[in-house]
Amino acid sequence: MTAYRTIVVGTDGSESSLRAVEKAAALAADESAALNIVVAYHPESAQALLSLDDQPRSDHDADAASKVLRSARSHANALGIAQVETRLVAGNPVEVLLALVLEVDADMLVVGNRGLNSLSGRLLGSVPADLARRAPCDVLIVHTVH
Repeated sequence: MTAYRTIVVGTDGSESSLRAVEKAAALAADESAALNIVVAYHPESAQALLSLDDQPRSDHDADAASKVLRSARSHANALGIAQVETRLVAGNPVEVLLALVLEVDADMLVVGNRGLNSLSGRLLGSVPADLARRAPCDVLIVHTVH
């Protein structure tokens, strides 16, 4: 089996995606690979940026995404991965993950299968399916939901 040097995993904080983080961390530990965890989030549209208290909602989105990232890092650390790089990026999850794979020259991308077998996933496409088609590296789609 090819040794992986750099693994990227995406998470949105769902139970499904945290299982993917755990699998990526276990693989990184087995392969002595670098682990990069990324959370891609969508800031609110320009028309909805102000909430009732005049605070930008995009800041609230970034705060929530930061909490997800800290949780994912904790999951990886609990599995013995001390060195974890994390990224919080506003944007489309597929585009964000593909850009990070290229930036860090990853040889494996790990995602959960949420959305892969849903009706909307079949009609509109899903993050795991899009990544499997477009990624320039191996893609592990972790079976996390039935």
